[in-house]
Amino acid sequence: MMRVAIGVEYAGDAFCGWQSQAHGRTVQDVLERALSEIAAEPLRLHCAGRTDTGVHASAQVAHFDTSARRPLSAWVRGVNALLPPAVVVRWAVEVDETFHARFLATERQYRYILHNAPTRPAMLAGRVGWFHPALDEQRMAEAVACLVGTHDFSSFRAAGCQAKTPIKVMHEARVARQGEYLLFDFRANGFLHHMIRNLVGALVYVGKGRYPVEWMNELLLARDRTHAAPTFSPDGLYLCGVSYPPRWSLPNDGRIIALPQLPLV
Repeated sequence: MMRVAIGVEYAGDAFCGWQSQAHGRTVQDVLERALSEIAAEPLRLHCAGRTDTGVHASAQVAHFDTSARRPLSAWVRGVNALLPPAVVVRWAVEVDETFHARFLATERQYRYILHNAPTRPAMLAGRVGWFHPALDEQRMAEAVACLVGTHDFSSFRAAGCQAKTPIKVMHEARVARQGEYLLFDFRANGFLHHMIRNLVGALVYVGKGRYPVEWMNELLLARDRTHAAPTFSPDGLYLCGVSYPPRWSLPNDGRIIALPQLPLV
């Protein structure tokens, strides 16, 4: 039996999220079918972070166990030949049985891309969020700074969240503008269900002047989801990096996305 780790990229608007469902087309479903065909046996995937419907990934990591002996290229080129255009395996490496894509991940990094312009984006529809009133990125940058550190993020937690604790360590939280686009970057040891979309929703309220900069810190201290802003659209959310202990040295660790016609790095 061998264990293989793979790096996966997908456009989330083509799927009903990552996790396999009885009804719905998911990333896990199409990947497991393709991998199982190459292996000639059923395979089960375990991923670093389960993404919701409409959420994208430029650097998802997953692993599977198989008794099939195949060259690593088969888990990339062979599998990709069987996948729909909206998902692709970028790399595959053999790891030992102690590796686990989810439980050994030390950090996850997400980026939310928001188109801030009077009219909605057509070329990037479904790939970026949109908000038409002008937003003050300086106010949002000041507001987001309070999120760095160890906090109880209950005010930004979905009602159905199954995480054991709302306390997470935020290593990086920042907002920057590139032309008509606002980039929200978050890097933490873990995230709650809908946490980033709820953070973006609150920051947009600050950016449009509905609440002062200090409101973000007040929300943290309140630990009450009913005090915060509505959950923002999933369209612009990307899982764009997963970190592991140095011994694994997986490819593309901490990869950041760059979209066509939108230089983000």
